[in-house]
Amino acid sequence: MVKILGDSNTLLNKFLYELRSVSIQNDTLRFRRNLERISEVFAYEISKTFSYKPVQAQTPLGIADMMIPDDDIVIASIMRAGMPMHNGFLNYFDGAENAFISAYRKYGKDGAFKIAFEHLSCPSIDGKVLILADPMLATGASMVLSYNELVKRGTPKHTHIVSIVASKEGVEYAQKNLPSKNVTIWLGALDDELTVKSYIVPGLGDAGDLAYGSKE
Repeated sequence: MVKILGDSNTLLNKFLYELRSVSIQNDTLRFRRNLERISEVFAYEISKTFSYKPVQAQTPLGIADMMIPDDDIVIASIMRAGMPMHNGFLNYFDGAENAFISAYRKYGKDGAFKIAFEHLSCPSIDGKVLILADPMLATGASMVLSYNELVKRGTPKHTHIVSIVASKEGVEYAQKNLPSKNVTIWLGALDDELTVKSYIVPGLGDAGDLAYGSKE
């Protein structure tokens, strides 16, 4: 299942506009905050899919019957661009466990690249709700690689793949290479094209560089 939140006219689209706009996105603090704010919107929408349990809250004047989430959550992000998104999810799911993935594009002399995996820091995800976040879903290779490494730590109850901007090609790759059951893909926007260097068009540029500065 693919859910595209940007298809509805909501405040999320203002944050997404600021991420894309060349006149705004070079403000790195604002760029990181917009990644975080969009993730907070995703968190609210994803929370609607959780299991809930009844509790009673003792107030100064009586007892209130309420329903609160009853799932164990693991938030996983692909460094480094995924870190602001991770913070956004933690703002809402403050009791979640955390996983961090080091994966990157390793370029050859001919300019071609493959996704290289370096490290995973992760608790058991068995029976838990897994949220896997990366701002850009370009080819889909890094997301699939990361998922495959994560499920070595257990079988999640449900997996939410979250990207702010995706290409159609990347989504199709993810759908072909991820389980058809118990996986939901959440997007802010779905763009049509990839360049020959596998950058999304119109996209927004390099999210990691815009958030944290250029790298060698």
